[in-house]
Amino acid sequence: MSRKFIHMILLMGALIMVLPFFWMVSTSLKTLDESLQFPPTLFPKKIVFNNFLEAFKEVNFTRYFINTLIMTTGSVLLVYLTSVLSAYAFARLRFPGRELFFTLFLAMMMIPMPVYLAPSYVILSKFKFIDTYWALIIPWGVNIFAIFLLRQHFKSLPQELFDAAKIDGLNHLQIIRYIVLPLSRPVIVTIGIFEIITNWNSFLWPLIVTHSDSMRTIQTGLAYFAQAEATNYPLLCAASTFTTLPLIILYFFVQREIMESFARSGLKE
Repeated sequence: MSRKFIHMILLMGALIMVLPFFWMVSTSLKTLDESLQFPPTLFPKKIVFNNFLEAFKEVNFTRYFINTLIMTTGSVLLVYLTSVLSAYAFARLRFPGRELFFTLFLAMMMIPMPVYLAPSYVILSKFKFIDTYWALIIPWGVNIFAIFLLRQHFKSLPQELFDAAKIDGLNHLQIIRYIVLPLSRPVIVTIGIFEIITNWNSFLWPLIVTHSDSMRTIQTGLAYFAQAEATNYPLLCAASTFTTLPLIILYFFVQREIMESFARSGLKE
């Protein structure tokens, strides 16, 4: 198979993946009449930037963005704390049942989310966390995949570094701070990106644990907006565009770290 043919297949796949996003942006810049006409137009005849401003003012998107930022920041910080400490323990500390506990951790990844929605809701209601930021942050403070990815990376670091650190009198927390974390930047950035995307796009859990409009996140707010503007396609696409755009911009800034993480994290024992 020639290289040109492979490139053509990849290019076609890329175009197919980009087409829905392009159509969303194109529709967001159209008038309502043009968005309903048939056959549809690929490019807007008249660009209407006011759709974005009108959609943003239609509901309290400012509050939804703030709530999502708080939820995302809290969850990412908690995941970093729990993942780094857990991964270091599983990778570099020796204790009875280490491999068994790690296997059980991985087995928990097989449990589908709907199974633990009801128990989690009951537990949070006992603590009176429902409709608060605690309900949005605490249940997602541990990410098993992040622990797995960091553990594999920590195991790939040279043992000589840890031996030298112990000779110099460093304890485990100092080793993590001065040796492990500086050498794990690509993996840490990748985990942060995955967490940001997961929290930013989270819909079902925020829908369940938030009741008031002031606590809605961006995706739940967008769903309510879609119900209110069910036939106004330019406004719907405008709202979808400015809720998606932050993730796209973020990816362009950190794509090198993501690629480097998968190249160097060493998914091996």
